[in-house]
Amino acid sequence: MRERRAARESRRAREFAAFAAGAGGRLLHAATLLTGEPPGESKDAERLLTTALARTYAHWDRLRGEDPYDRTRGELAALFAHRAWRYRRPRGGLLGRLTPQERLVLVLRLHEGVAEEQAAAALGLPVERVRAICTRSVTLMRSRPPGAPAPGAAVRRGDAKAPA
Repeated sequence: MRERRAARESRRAREFAAFAAGAGGRLLHAATLLTGEPPGESKDAERLLTTALARTYAHWDRLRGEDPYDRTRGELAALFAHRAWRYRRPRGGLLGRLTPQERLVLVLRLHEGVAEEQAAAALGLPVERVRAICTRSVTLMRSRPPGAPAPGAAVRRGDAKAPA
């Protein structure tokens, strides 16, 4: 009995390690986009991903045909949504101007390619709300950054720096 259980646990650990090695990079990138941390300084993203992977591993035997990547992505989104208050302060990065909810919707929809209906179900929002948040976020990302001059704006003499 012990030998069978040990063999099953060993197989489970190998399968999960292979999954984590294959999907870890993309999931870490998604977590980094969610937390808004600059690349290379992703301690919060690593913590989020580690917790999501631990939850997936805890249910590994019960997945029964469910995609482990989808499961982990769902855990990551749920953890982020639960802890969103920690990420309200802009940290820079590409998505730093967005609220945590806007980042979550944008990452799920555009980076991960999750359908509107699935994203809405995962977040507990109506499909129309997810669509509106995504549209608003994309519009904000396409607009010029705060403090940047408008395209085609002339530089006044006093604004230009003199050559050294």
